[in-house]
Amino acid sequence: MTREAIAELLEKQRSYYNTAQTLPVSFRKTQLKKLYAAVKKYEPEIQNALQADLGKSAYEGFMCEVGLVLAEITYMLRHVKKWSKRQPVSTPLAQFPSRSFRQAVPYGNVLIMSPWNYPFLLTIEPLVNAIAAGNTAIMKPSAYSPATGKVIVKMIRECFPEEYVAVVTGGREENTALLEQKFDMIFFTGSQAVGKEVLRAAAEHLTPAVLELGGKSPCIVEESANIPLAARRIVFGKFLNCGQTCVAPDYILCHRSVKDQLIREMKNQITLQFGENPLENENYGKIISQKHFDRLCRLLDDRKIILGGQLDAFQCRIAPTLMDSVTEEDAVMSQEIFGPILPIMTYDNFDAMIANLQNKEKPLALYLFSKNQKHIRQVTTQLRYGGGCINDVVIHLATSQMGFGGVGESGMGSYHGKDGFDAFSHTKSIVDKKTWLDLPMRYQPYHSKFYEKLLHIFLR
Repeated sequence: MTREAIAELLEKQRSYYNTAQTLPVSFRKTQLKKLYAAVKKYEPEIQNALQADLGKSAYEGFMCEVGLVLAEITYMLRHVKKWSKRQPVSTPLAQFPSRSFRQAVPYGNVLIMSPWNYPFLLTIEPLVNAIAAGNTAIMKPSAYSPATGKVIVKMIRECFPEEYVAVVTGGREENTALLEQKFDMIFFTGSQAVGKEVLRAAAEHLTPAVLELGGKSPCIVEESANIPLAARRIVFGKFLNCGQTCVAPDYILCHRSVKDQLIREMKNQITLQFGENPLENENYGKIISQKHFDRLCRLLDDRKIILGGQLDAFQCRIAPTLMDSVTEEDAVMSQEIFGPILPIMTYDNFDAMIANLQNKEKPLALYLFSKNQKHIRQVTTQLRYGGGCINDVVIHLATSQMGFGGVGESGMGSYHGKDGFDAFSHTKSIVDKKTWLDLPMRYQPYHSKFYEKLLHIFLR
């Protein structure tokens, strides 16, 4: 789509938003129901597209993408009426007689830019939040997941007029053209490098932005942990979607005393979950592109691989791989891995390990396997990260009851459920002042000390 066409599309959405048709809660709920029906209708095509783009099985496609979208729509339908109402707040005596309230209103015309690793979920779930909050939206799916992008275009065009919700496809040129426009809010999910470009473009128009980025998310395994269970859950979360999950455990930090046991259990779990030869497992995914496959291959060090490392260059597949004796100087620790490679590092002193993590960039997720309540409190209160789990991995994002987002280098803002509604809303603070009484103390000329004392009492 050309710059001119994108500008024209945004102008159509501005005009449509200005008619106020998106504001009634009844309208929003109707659109959410239409979207729910469309997702159900196109579910087989969505699953086929996810298989084509990422090698996802139908089960994984539903569990990690389609099912989560349907759950979010259901949650929004249940709560959007309450969230859209005026919220009364207390009014100070100095403003008597009046009443005060907070009112959530839509930002207006929003842009949603999504990544390729969960191409359906991370495009449609923010849209659900945007619709519930009363916005119009332009979505830009990733060019790396073209099959899913085609289904999204087909579904959205059937479901909504383009002046309300539209999809722009393409690559870098379209991204640049979209970011040149003045939106009322931008929602971006992707890499830190592209996130910086998005925020830079948003700053040109002083546009608020939510950034869902990534980072090297550590997984701490403490000596008190249930090691067999930890291994089972880590293997699931790390190699889900072939490791291409923004909150996947990026590397393990385990106490030296349990490392050998943890490795044995993880080797066993990889075999149990993916088979003796994972590259022959039709439910094990693939790397999204040759470019990303080549990048991951450069992170492998044959001297440190203790399991896996097998490659299928033709299909861009890498077997679940464990690397031991990894140091900070290794290539695999120089960047977010975003693939099926799991480095294992050790520590001897918990406090020293925590102090070291405090000096690193703030990750999107952090996981701790432990029964030690003191250590659990240290991790949850002292370390800064987007979110995480105690004695599990990745599942904290699979709920509408809690917001999901990063902090610092891993992003800003959050969404899901109420946080998602708030992310796409501006909350106004309103004082409704009555006209039947007008206290004189705030007006000049200021003479009496009595008024000063009285005002001090009212403002306390």
